[in-house]
Order: sequence, then C-alpha cells, then structure tokens
Amino acid sequence: MGANTAVKSSVTYMSDLIRIFSERGDLAHLALLLWAFSASALTWFALRELAAASRRFDDFVRELARFNELFGDH
Repeated sequence: MGANTAVKSSVTYMSDLIRIFSERGDLAHLALLLWAFSASALTWFALRELAAASRRFDDFVRELARFNELFGDH
C-alpha cells in the first residue's frame, strides 16, 4: 500500500463522512465537531508554546544567577 493509496483512502473516507453528515442534515454537528477539533488543536499549540517559553525563561534566570555568582562581588 503506497502513500498515494493511503492519501486517497483518507480523502475518500473524509468525503464519505461529509456526505453522510450532509444527507442526515447534521451539518451543524459537523461544524461543531470541526470547531471543537480546531479549538483543541489551538489550545494544545498554545500550551506547548507556553511551556517552551517557561523553560527558556527558567534557563535565562538560571544563567543570570550563575553570572551574578561569578561577577556579583565586582
């Protein structure tokens, strides 16, 4: 099974899923599901970036404390 086949089957699966939702009139549910997925992804991305920023700030404070230990008396 090649990469092209996997992409084609996932696209087919998504189009079948969208067709099922549209035939049943559940477009509002589909929109809500897409909104929930995108909001969750954005939240995950923001938390990941916040954690990285916190680590960088912690590294900065640690290096600043080390600098002050070395040159604080001068």
